[in-house]
Amino acid sequence: MPTFWLVVSLLALSAAGYLLGRRRAVASAGGNVKDLHSLPSYYGHNVAFTTLTPALGLLAIWLLAQPMVIENRVSDMIPADVIPESSSLSLIMSDVRRVADGLELAISQGDMTQEESNALDTSTTDVRAMLGTMGVALGSDVRPEILNAAQAYRKLNATGATAMTVAVAILALAGLAWSYRQTHKDFRARNVVEKGVLSLLILAASLAILTTIGIVLSMFFETINFFGLHSFKDFFFGSTWAPNFRGDSELSILPLLWGTLFISLIALLVAVPVGLFAAVYLSEYAGAGVRSLAKPLLEILAGIPTIVYGLFALLTVGPLLISMFGKGGSFGVEWMTGATSVLTAGVVMGIMLIPFVSSLSDDIINAVPQSLRDGSLGLGATKSETIRQVVLPAALPGIVGAILLAASRAIGETMIVVMGAGAIAKFSANPLDSMTTITTRIVSQLTGDTDFASPETLVAFALGLSLFVLTLGLNVLALYIVRKYREQYD
Repeated sequence: MPTFWLVVSLLALSAAGYLLGRRRAVASAGGNVKDLHSLPSYYGHNVAFTTLTPALGLLAIWLLAQPMVIENRVSDMIPADVIPESSSLSLIMSDVRRVADGLELAISQGDMTQEESNALDTSTTDVRAMLGTMGVALGSDVRPEILNAAQAYRKLNATGATAMTVAVAILALAGLAWSYRQTHKDFRARNVVEKGVLSLLILAASLAILTTIGIVLSMFFETINFFGLHSFKDFFFGSTWAPNFRGDSELSILPLLWGTLFISLIALLVAVPVGLFAAVYLSEYAGAGVRSLAKPLLEILAGIPTIVYGLFALLTVGPLLISMFGKGGSFGVEWMTGATSVLTAGVVMGIMLIPFVSSLSDDIINAVPQSLRDGSLGLGATKSETIRQVVLPAALPGIVGAILLAASRAIGETMIVVMGAGAIAKFSANPLDSMTTITTRIVSQLTGDTDFASPETLVAFALGLSLFVLTLGLNVLALYIVRKYREQYD
């Protein structure tokens, strides 16, 4: 049974369990709901949750574990001499999956039967041509070992899907029967349901932490593999970024880190003053009509896709800067040779970050108690003095948080940098030069067919982990600043 219909069946069974549990509880009290320990709906929810929750949990675990188990079993069937020197096991497994999907498609469309698929032989059939007619593209010719692995892959998938359906159905029915049998007027259904809901809330709250731990660990172990193949001294203390696949790559993070920080600094120099001044105006000076119109218009900037900002940088801001700093420009000196530069990406990224700073700062400033403003004005301070010396210092922790969010967004941006800053990794203090960032190099190193076994691909994980540590350091610094100033105004 397809997973979608299995989930629909579980939801239908859960709904039926709710009705059965509620009816049984009322019947056990002789129709008098006042004799029940809990409200009738709690009994129904207990049966429904006991039916649905364990079954969905098993389904989720099965869907995560089955592909890994099948991949391991099928990969063991492929002889080492089948894998070309220029390829890897992961690429061979990609062809295995494509062949298996093609065979499944052919069976579902009626082009061949189950028996014909199992008896398919490369010695008598051009499998690649047959699959090509169905839109299945393969990286190489289908060898007998690949075809056999694909047939085994498809069989194991089918067997696993059947076993999953049976196991989930049995668990759901067992939960329904057990909870239905428990249901009677003295059963503490409300306590059980509330504990179950509390457990689900704790699990939901833990997902963010578990996800972060999983991401960090996945990058950490791949980073260890990278440093087993490449010198950490060159990565952290080198001065050149020059990846190649001849074994003599220079993979230093420092040129990429410099480009990341340089572009982010220019973006913050644009976004923070404009965003903060806009927030002060909207919260302290603008009338209700102006605010209701200006704030939504300002926040529209946050909804524009970054690829559109990248096009804006490449087609508008870049040529504008060339007309000013390029050959024959307004200043008469050729300081800029192309549309891509640090300044191009930084200015456009700063425009993108304005709503992040302005909206959050506006909310923080509005949260400052009005009594502080009234007290300052009552002591004879002007409105501007009140804003500078009372409102902004009181809102400073929140403003620091807004700036931190903008900085993290700038450090992690990719598309604007790709289209606006160029792809050159180097050290330069000239904002009119082309540079690149850590995020763009991560994308570049992982683009195309990768085997995750060479330093040139594994370096992406080292770059990602370094980027994570950088943003974590920004968070720690911001937390220190927030606590320092909060102590003064508590």
